[in-house]
Amino acid sequence: MLLKEYRICMPLTVDEYKIGQLYMISKHSHEQSDRGEGVEVVQNEPFEDPHHGNGQFTEKRVYLNSKLPSWARAVVPKIFYVTEKAWNYYPYTITEYTCSFLPKFSIHIETKYEDNKGSNDRIFDNEAKDLEREVCFIDIACDEIPERYYKESEDPKHFKSEKTGRGQLREGWRDSHQPIMCSYKLVTVKFEVWGLQTRVEQFVHKVVRDILLIGHRQAFAWVDEWYDMTMDEVREFERATQEATNRKIGIFPPAISISSIPLLPSSVRSAPSSAPSTPLSTDAPDFLSVPKDRPRKKSAPETLTLPDPEKRATLNLPGTHSSEKPCRPKLE
Repeated sequence: MLLKEYRICMPLTVDEYKIGQLYMISKHSHEQSDRGEGVEVVQNEPFEDPHHGNGQFTEKRVYLNSKLPSWARAVVPKIFYVTEKAWNYYPYTITEYTCSFLPKFSIHIETKYEDNKGSNDRIFDNEAKDLEREVCFIDIACDEIPERYYKESEDPKHFKSEKTGRGQLREGWRDSHQPIMCSYKLVTVKFEVWGLQTRVEQFVHKVVRDILLIGHRQAFAWVDEWYDMTMDEVREFERATQEATNRKIGIFPPAISISSIPLLPSSVRSAPSSAPSTPLSTDAPDFLSVPKDRPRKKSAPETLTLPDPEKRATLNLPGTHSSEKPCRPKLE
């Protein structure tokens, strides 16, 4: 298990980002999806927790085979996806990633948002007070991102918002900029396979860090697109974008319903007050299962036919002797 805490500051308020994070996640998922790969939205509905209150539950499948490193592609099936489950009780969220093909693999992310510049060192005292972890600050303006994801229009050093007047951030901007908020993320990566654990866990954290950096840069760079939206408007945008994304990757499920009325009583659908645990299955995924109606391949005859001893003697085959009483094999 490898635990890290990430802190990402943005020139926004926590109230503003409630809309921004929903808009960013939907648009980012759509942009990163292509036919056969991307983010399929399976479920998106209201959720009520006895401890955290009302929220939203989403379940997604992230198809990403081509995005894996070569050493990982060699050991996973061509049709490969990670299941994402998220409980959004903004300004507190929980996200879990699991994979049925890799039952010993999981990512658990707890997020808290506060209006400060990342100065709260005790924000996760209830969740991980005694757990050793590395604290990593991510600077959306100055940290480098993978070249293939760079867009000048999404670079906070160059972008300036017309609606808010914020932008063109310079080194040290976190020390003086107002408003400012921080996204605190406690990320636990587990891959309990001897010989691969350290390598995989370190690789996953690198990927997580890149995604967090890119996503938060985009959320700010797209601020003029979502800044005037209401919650109802961003939910409609979310629904329409998710359906378009499913079609884009070649999946056509029933229309996604995002309503304000829970589908089941809260007593049935409530999550535990602490971080929920997603059961991991050791069963093979569907695409690895043998169809039940497939005829069994016969590699050998079901019965053994012995040669006729009289014909064997007539042919004078090796190991035979001509006599009035032909030899028969001893049957046990």
